[in-house]
Amino acid sequence: MSESTRAERPLGRTLLVGYGKLARRLAPGLLRHADGVLALSRGAAELPIGVEAVMADVLCPLDRLPAVDTMLVTLPPGGSSGSYRLALTNLAVALPNPPARTVFVSSTGVFEGAGPDRILTEDDQPEAVSVRSEGLIDGERAAVELFGATILRPAGIYGPGRDFMLRRVRAQTPADHARWTNRIHQDDLVDTLAALLRVSDAPSLLHAVDRHPAPLGEVLAYVAALLGVQTPLDDGVGRASGHILDGSRLHDWIGELRHPSYESGYAEMIRRDG
Repeated sequence: MSESTRAERPLGRTLLVGYGKLARRLAPGLLRHADGVLALSRGAAELPIGVEAVMADVLCPLDRLPAVDTMLVTLPPGGSSGSYRLALTNLAVALPNPPARTVFVSSTGVFEGAGPDRILTEDDQPEAVSVRSEGLIDGERAAVELFGATILRPAGIYGPGRDFMLRRVRAQTPADHARWTNRIHQDDLVDTLAALLRVSDAPSLLHAVDRHPAPLGEVLAYVAALLGVQTPLDDGVGRASGHILDGSRLHDWIGELRHPSYESGYAEMIRRDG
């Protein structure tokens, strides 16, 4: 969907619940379109001029919050499977009414129990095998029940400040080469979040992944070649694992990504930072 064909909604007053890397990169752009941006977080954070800080812990009862038209929730997993639901319930109680648009950032970790035998789409049911994946799934349900939220599931976020793969290759840390992996460049994820918040007719659920899922060994070899070092050793058993995500719904909706594959994204990172 091209920019010119998108019908946009007014952001109005916008609440960022959680002020981590994604919210920090998104906030300056939101300021140009919103009637005010609030950032709710537990600790002090350096905010752009114009962003209002709200210091609070969403796992505790909250003081009354002002009415907002748009809300983005980017919270890390809590210590229990009910942490997301508790946080979202506290928000629902503190807000005078549900925002017209809420986006809840989940994770493709909801498919933790799936294997690589088939490609997973948004129509597939999540498979939880841990407290973390159970919490993510329950968080998605709570976000929809309480706020009618749009759910975004990113995988393997990388980009500026997220150079785990480069550090792993430089350190020559062994890895399971046969494990399937999925990823999204941080810039493409921020673009997607901005669109989900601003576009009138947003999808209810999207997988935020690029067009090139790949075995980890393939990615390690590519990054190693760019860095001029050896590929880290394979410590797996030679059997495919992990899962493969289909991002067609995202690509059809938002159009071409800045980095449609890991080759483009990691090459840019290494050109820029060395």
